[in-house]
Amino acid sequence: MTSGRFIALEGGEGAGKSTQARLLADALRARGIDAVVTREPGGTPGAEAIRKLLLEGAPGDGGAGWNPRAEALLFAAARSDHVEQLIRPAMARGAWVVCDRFLDSSRAYQGGGGGLSDADILTLHAIGSRGFLPDLTLLIEVAPAIAAERLALRDTDGTDRIGGRDTAYHERVAKAFSTFADNEPHRFARVDGNGTPDETHARVLAALAPLLGPA
Repeated sequence: MTSGRFIALEGGEGAGKSTQARLLADALRARGIDAVVTREPGGTPGAEAIRKLLLEGAPGDGGAGWNPRAEALLFAAARSDHVEQLIRPAMARGAWVVCDRFLDSSRAYQGGGGGLSDADILTLHAIGSRGFLPDLTLLIEVAPAIAAERLALRDTDGTDRIGGRDTAYHERVAKAFSTFADNEPHRFARVDGNGTPDETHARVLAALAPLLGPA
């Protein structure tokens, strides 16, 4: 059996990653490919429990949230369970795994945004997930004004603890993502996400063409 592929979608808040993950999985299934859509943090019962702690906080914490080091450790733990329990087994049976966020979100958010060193986050990933990386990371880039419009429509009931951080934090996150893509072009494909979902989806498929082969 041919081993599957692992595709991660990255980007800041309002980039449209979840929509693009769903559209990509639909396109893969239309080609007869077994496709699994998942997310980080999450994807397994244990990782989803950690997701709740990260995005909503622990009961009685008074809204203080986690310090950047604790946050990075929790993300690494969730990712380790996700990789071992869902991603690797799905790929072993030949499925393509499409993941909404992966390692580079930790690098951008806890690193670029939170001030931790990239080396420390990569060390956590080496310990927790044995350095496992996607076959391709799609960085969906959106202008801040467009992202803000989308978030205003999406987050009518409020946002989570990470998404709700200040503008300066999210600017550092965006800069970090851009730097990763500049420095690691062999791992990243940059996708213009400013258009409609269908326009962005077409760009995603174009970026994946070398892995997909003829339709």
